[in-house]
Amino acid sequence: MSEEDETTPPRKAARAEVRLGDTIGFATRAVHAGLNPSLQGTRPTTVPIYTATTFLSHDAQALDGVLAGTQPGYVYGRYANPTLTSLESAMSALLGVDDANTVAFSSGMAALHAALFLCELEPGDTVLAGSELYGASHTMLATLFGQFGVRVRFANMADLASVRAALGEEPTPRAVLFETISNPLIRVADVAGISSAARAVGALTIADTTFTPPPILQPLPLGVDIVVQSATKYIGGHGDVMGGLLTVADPDRVVALRQISKLGGAILGPFEAFLIARGLRTLAIRLERQCENAATLARRLTEHPRIAAVHYPGLVSHPQHTLAETLLTRPYWGAMLALDIKDAAYDDVLRFFDALKLVLPATTLGDIFTEVSYPLMSSHREWSPAQLRRVGITPGIVRVSVGIENIEDIVADFEQALAAIEKPTVTTSQPLAAESE
Repeated sequence: MSEEDETTPPRKAARAEVRLGDTIGFATRAVHAGLNPSLQGTRPTTVPIYTATTFLSHDAQALDGVLAGTQPGYVYGRYANPTLTSLESAMSALLGVDDANTVAFSSGMAALHAALFLCELEPGDTVLAGSELYGASHTMLATLFGQFGVRVRFANMADLASVRAALGEEPTPRAVLFETISNPLIRVADVAGISSAARAVGALTIADTTFTPPPILQPLPLGVDIVVQSATKYIGGHGDVMGGLLTVADPDRVVALRQISKLGGAILGPFEAFLIARGLRTLAIRLERQCENAATLARRLTEHPRIAAVHYPGLVSHPQHTLAETLLTRPYWGAMLALDIKDAAYDDVLRFFDALKLVLPATTLGDIFTEVSYPLMSSHREWSPAQLRRVGITPGIVRVSVGIENIEDIVADFEQALAAIEKPTVTTSQPLAAESE
């Protein structure tokens, strides 16, 4: 026996399973029997759904180490869960960071809430946010954080000069929150430029990348500090699960992030984690089809007499088209677009929605289905007319999330629904960049 064998205490085996043959009562056997089935040297091809709220350690000393954070392991479902760990590791791998740098939350808004907490905001601190921001994100800043004295300053994130000017105002913002592609007008942010400008004044950047999941965009190499994604959308991808993912560039922030997750309690459930991880496996092929369909739909609808404008980065007419060429990974221009229905009032858009037969009027995006959403009805319903005018959201703006259906069926449904409202003169076609080369 070696010296190490003599001095090292033997490791205790895992707690033994209660056997049916033991002389114990039926109720006890019913509770404890069959808890640890052996896989006989095999392993499943997918990560199981671990529904346990509590996990056992080999012994009390090991349990103490897990609770202290000095050794890996699981204790309680609110702290961590193996199914969640698998999902978090997968997303970290796709974003090019360490396995521990992603934390899963119960929704995208919960992830954003945690991201703002991670910035250690205090009364009197300022957050610089995109003027055209998802309505719920805007309301969270104004209400939940506003009531604690956090101030919000807004800037057009599609205009880097405006962002730099806003960062130079006093007091200096502690954090910058922006969407890589804005909701709903599909404006493209200069991610590297914003990150560099924020870092120059000591502000952290939070990028909502829901519209640009990998492989469309890799934000961390561009200098983003915190990446937030609504996994309800493209990551899950099938309209059957809600979740959010938060990834940090700096591993030193992981401990604080885990503490926020543990104390806030908005942890993702294991069933939801399993569904999101399953959706993640097909993300690349779904996005390829969705982006291809979106590019075709955008081109076709620019030729429609009832459409005043199509907002899509793949069109050469898009104001940030050149930026999108350098920012987004080919062949992905994204699968989101916005339509401006010519001379449409609120009721016209409602009639357009009612006329759709295939496309779904739904307050979500990123599913396998093609979906339309009306900002004035849903995401920006609480905005004042002045706020809407300031960012350019008109009564005719309809947001479109393009799915994986046959493109001719998608186009035909839009055309027949548009025929339900009056038809003005024909607009000029705007070719896609790929076709103009």
